[in-house]
This record gives sequence, structure tokens and C-alpha cells, in this order.
Amino acid sequence: MKKLIYIPILFSVVFLISCKTAPKELDETEILNPKSIIEVVAIKYGTVDDELVLSATTVYLKRNVVTASIPAFITNVRVKLGDAINKGDVLFELESKERRALGSNMSKLDTSLVNFGLIKIRASASGIISTLDKQQPGDYVLEGTQLCTIAESSDLAFQVNVPYEFTSFAKPGKTCVIQLPDNTTHSAEFIKSLTAMNALAQTQTILAKVKENLFLPENMIVKVSIVKGSTSNKQILPKTCILSDEMMKEFWVMKLINDSTAIKIPIIIGNKNTISSEVISPQFEPNDRIISSGNYGLADTALVKIVVGKQ
Repeated sequence: MKKLIYIPILFSVVFLISCKTAPKELDETEILNPKSIIEVVAIKYGTVDDELVLSATTVYLKRNVVTASIPAFITNVRVKLGDAINKGDVLFELESKERRALGSNMSKLDTSLVNFGLIKIRASASGIISTLDKQQPGDYVLEGTQLCTIAESSDLAFQVNVPYEFTSFAKPGKTCVIQLPDNTTHSAEFIKSLTAMNALAQTQTILAKVKENLFLPENMIVKVSIVKGSTSNKQILPKTCILSDEMMKEFWVMKLINDSTAIKIPIIIGNKNTISSEVISPQFEPNDRIISSGNYGLADTALVKIVVGKQ
């Protein structure tokens, strides 16, 4: 009886196995000739500015020294080192030694003397507190004692370190773009060349100023972009399309001749920036497809496969 039960089960198993399809065999061509995954772009026409990127540091050219106007005790310090303040802001409150000696009896004797001996020291200009010499309430200071220093925001400048061979692009009156560490940009103008040279780097310090009143700390390192020149209506490719040798003397791109084959095309480049580069020669056609991603290390007549981009 048990054998009769097992026979239908056995036939069912054999039937199910026979119904399964055989696995698809791999294409030997794909195994022997793997294709690189690439992205492509087409040539564009436009303008590329030839930029010179330098470094600079912030500096305040003018400083106002805040001093005590009378011999007095400091009763209140309203600022801290590095604070940005505006002209007219109260920085310190002083009390003369005469008022302290008389105490509250003075106002009882004469109500007009309520504010006698109380001095408020105000900011003479807008800027940043660069030094804070007296910050402890209760200190006694003499007349003329330095209390703090205000670095005037209107005289904020950028010390640009310019290699001497490029000083012609940074003459007074020429413009540049300042990029701060937070990636904000500001238009600036060169105003003055200093006589000192950096002996090791052979760079000259040239001052540049922005038109805005910026509150920035001193010695902040920023980027300065100077346009050396520009041309219009030129062939333009993204920098990712352009490959070069180790010495940066020979340049080339990889161009598709069909949907699966790329060839090496030597080129001559012109102006370039951080994004794009001019291609002076050869002259490409508008429908030519240039590899922009996956081109590194490709040999001439390499097999490729386009996954995204202009096809």
C-alpha cells in the first residue's frame, strides 16, 4: 500500500524537474571583451574666462584706539573681544573718583548732579573690537589709558599674494572676485601695491578692497580669482572630458565612432577654469559624442557602453 502512494509522488517530482528551463548560457563575446560604462556629452560653444586663482588674508588698515577721557573707575564693560560694533555704541561706563567718594549723598544735595561723574565711552567708528585692554569692572584707569581698539570695517582690505610675473593683472583699478570660506563671493578692486616681496615664494603683496562693509576677522584666508583673458564663441568641453599625460603636455579626448567603440582624439586646449576648457583644435561636429565619465584609462578603440548622457 505504501508503494502505491509513493509512485504518484515520484512522477510529480520528475514532471516538475523536466518543466524547468535550462539556464541561459553567457555570451562568450561579453566575457572576452568587457565594455566600460560611460557617459557622453556634445561639444558646446561659448566663452571661458582664463582665471588666475590666488590666496589672500584679511587685514584692517585703520584702527581707532579707545581711551579713558578722565581718571575713573570702570563700572561696566559692554563689549567682548571680536564683537562687531557700530559707531555710537556704548563700549564702557566709567565713574569718576569724586562721585565714588561722595556716593549717593551728592544727588541728595543737588538733583542736577544725578549724572555727575558718570561717563559713557562710545565707539567713534564701526568695526570689530580687535583688542580689549581693560575688561574687568572695578579697575581704576588714568586719563588716556587705552581701553580697547576698534578695527574699522570701512578699511577692511585683502592682502593678495601675487607672483611677480602676474602683477600686471593686479594693478590698481583692476577688479577681482573674493571667495570667502563659506563660499560667498564679493567683487573687489585692487587699490595699492606694497613694496615688500616674499623672499621664498617671490610673491608681491597687493591690497584689494570690497565695496561692502564686511565684518570679518583678521588673518582669514580667502581665495581671489583674477580673469587673465577671455574669448568668445569657442568650442567648450567639461574638464572631465579632457585627459593628459603625466607632464601635462599632451591632451586628448575619447570620441565615439559608433554606439560601442571610442577612439582617442589628440586636442589642443586654450583657456580653462575649474569647470570647462576651450578646445582650439580639432574642429568637432555638433553631433559628435565625447566621453565625460568612465574615460580614464581607456585605450584607443576601446569597447564602451553608454548608460546615461547624450546618445
